[in-house]
Amino acid sequence: MQLHAQKATLRLAETFTISRGSEDEAEVVQVEISHDGTRGFGEAAPIERYDESAASALAWLEHVELGDDPFALDAIFDGLPPGEQAARAAVDAALHDLQGRLTGLPVHRLLGLRPQGPPTSWTIWLGDPDDMARRTEKVAGRGFRRLKLKLGGFDGLDVERVKSVRAVTDLPLMCDVNEAWTLDEALEAIPQLQIEYCEQPLKAGDPGGAALKAQSPVPIYVDEDCHTLADVRACAERAHGINIKLAKSGGIREAVRMAHAARALGLGVMLGCMVESGLGIAAGAHIASLMDHVDLDGNLLLAEDPWPGVEFVDGVQRPSQRPGLGVEKHAVEKHGVETSGVEAA
Repeated sequence: MQLHAQKATLRLAETFTISRGSEDEAEVVQVEISHDGTRGFGEAAPIERYDESAASALAWLEHVELGDDPFALDAIFDGLPPGEQAARAAVDAALHDLQGRLTGLPVHRLLGLRPQGPPTSWTIWLGDPDDMARRTEKVAGRGFRRLKLKLGGFDGLDVERVKSVRAVTDLPLMCDVNEAWTLDEALEAIPQLQIEYCEQPLKAGDPGGAALKAQSPVPIYVDEDCHTLADVRACAERAHGINIKLAKSGGIREAVRMAHAARALGLGVMLGCMVESGLGIAAGAHIASLMDHVDLDGNLLLAEDPWPGVEFVDGVQRPSQRPGLGVEKHAVEKHGVETSGVEAA
């Protein structure tokens, strides 16, 4: 098998803001793996919070050796270098895409999964309370059935943000604080919020996690606390559920393991995403049926999606029934800026 990788820039339709900062574009790495004339594709969305970047992903991919059997996943992944979970996820997705194209099956059928998961939430990014309410009104009629509110403004206005949004919509709400609250702040704020669950209110590893789980009137989900299968058991002590992201877990295979482990521990399971094209979102959509909650709106945040194929229907990000991931590259020169690449065998 041959591997080619290149960096691309995805431009957002509007500036996206969370507690850690704002962005107008996102750098990703798109991976192509070829075997006997058939190609599979995957996308890495490196996370700065975990010291990963497009440059570090490309550097990691230079050391990848794949062998000659695209179905020998255990052997392939046992031989990969450590680290760089986003790049690993791109290799994983490209191999699943390749397998699907070789067999004529969509990835969810390769995995024996149902074709469709829960509706995706739409993210209302962080702003002042009135601004978040106005942006909520703008998405009415677009088909979303759930909203996720980004909180963590460090200004004492987070409760007001949720109340302002609640005043203009009847849709179910959840919030993501991105590690911005202390235990005392969380215990004060959460009882005042009309939400279904609260995601990562405390910093990863905060010793107050167990106390918050015990006292919170709504479920606590963790994101920054939970990366791979090895983290799931400890998360059961501090949360009611986990947020799985392929860019953290290293791909589809690990995400499926995490979902089953979480179920065994009585935890809820959520599937999240980064700012990604349809190529990255497709990999998540094919395993979304394993989840209780889904947040797969990364491609819907873009000015244009260079990898169409995931269908947004009645609030759900539906995976394609075409072979593999079911997305195809479309006019990428309009949307992404390819700056560097690597080749590997």
